[in-house]
Amino acid sequence: MKTAQLDSIRLAYEDQGTGQPVVLLPGYPLDHRMWGPQIEALSKTCRVIAPDLRGFGQSTQAAEDAASGVSMSQYAADVAELLDAIGVSEPVILCGFSMGGYVLWQFSRQFPERVKAIVPCDTRAIADTSEARQGRLKTAGEVLKTGIEPVITAMLPKLLCEATRNSRPEIVDELTTIMRSCSPQAVAAALRGMADRPDVSKELEKIWQPTLVLVGAEDAISSPDEMRGIADKIPGAEFVEIPRSGHMTTLENPEAVNAAFVDFISRQS
Repeated sequence: MKTAQLDSIRLAYEDQGTGQPVVLLPGYPLDHRMWGPQIEALSKTCRVIAPDLRGFGQSTQAAEDAASGVSMSQYAADVAELLDAIGVSEPVILCGFSMGGYVLWQFSRQFPERVKAIVPCDTRAIADTSEARQGRLKTAGEVLKTGIEPVITAMLPKLLCEATRNSRPEIVDELTTIMRSCSPQAVAAALRGMADRPDVSKELEKIWQPTLVLVGAEDAISSPDEMRGIADKIPGAEFVEIPRSGHMTTLENPEAVNAAFVDFISRQS
């Protein structure tokens, strides 16, 4: 892992390979390790940059972030500042998983000239309902008091399909380890930020960059139907459903995810 000192925080990131820059944005409550198979595969032909978002993994966050929340726009600005710090000036292929997808939408909106193509994975375009928003805010307060174990217990059944949960303990263990390494402060900050994220569904038709939309066939958080709806709204977007996978496509079926990535990226020259 490398680190870059930004204006107010320190961002940790993997930086492997050479060639077309590909930026991989992780989901919640995760870090760059969720992209392990993709970093290995894509770095053979591309420069792969996989940051730990503000507060997660080995990245730091501001003292006030846990209480005030970190907006998806702020995470996006951090990524732009990271690219400046490490000298990436050419447009990137931007991939965002789940919460990383929320960051992807904001990065693409704030810095369109820095984006060559996008890959939203297992994410959503709509904002939280009032009920979901209140649930996130309640959890944010609770996690600062009791820790993140209740979050892990609640998240695991939603992240992995039944077959993975029942027969692939190594994936369950890996995912649990990543989540358990998160600080309560980072989790609270992200929950508050997601609760207030904007609805971008009406912005999708304005996206002009080549787009690949990926989703797990058994995703219980961002369903295939919902993700297909996102692809339908983005002009010319490609849609790939990843078999034998729930929400955590990158770990549950990395071979299929990698194949889709490699094929898409190879056509962006």
